[in-house]
Amino acid sequence: MPHSLWLTAAGAAAAVTLITAPTANATSAHEAAESKNSAATVTLRYDDSRAAGWEAAIAAGVAAWNSNVDNVKLVEAAPGTRAEIQIVATSGWPQATLGPVRPGGQARVELGSQAVTQGHDKIRIAAHEIGHNLGLPDTKPGPCSQLMSGSSAGTSCRNAVPNAAEQARVESAYANGVVRTPADGRILVDAP
Repeated sequence: MPHSLWLTAAGAAAAVTLITAPTANATSAHEAAESKNSAATVTLRYDDSRAAGWEAAIAAGVAAWNSNVDNVKLVEAAPGTRAEIQIVATSGWPQATLGPVRPGGQARVELGSQAVTQGHDKIRIAAHEIGHNLGLPDTKPGPCSQLMSGSSAGTSCRNAVPNAAEQARVESAYANGVVRTPADGRILVDAP
């Protein structure tokens, strides 16, 4: 009888090993795929410490990009560290540097209160200006469904999400973790 119990316990241990071995391999494969994807992702840091009053709009604009493109990740820079994207609040019209900005590069977003005073949505403004840093020019005039149509879509437009074509263009600019298109560097002012 004790011998049978030992065989049963050994058999159970073998079964546990057989059951957990594929799971461990599947987890390793998943981690490897995730590591490969993160290696192909370009991380760009932004500093919004000089954009008082725009924090919620910036967070929502960043989230719109992060949830709609896979190979670029925007993260808030830790205080005192260098950021590729400097975001500031101004009293004029919104404007931004046309990218695509590279890691270690420099781009600027000015979130102008003049557009808000005229009725334009703060989240759309933030997402639109960040889109310039990611390499997208204006598509004016354009419909509300195009984030990069900017102010030409009118003050009733609240869309802050890039459409499929805008997403694809950013994905192409940052394909395989490499910035393929040189940064333009022009400043685009989004006045009507």
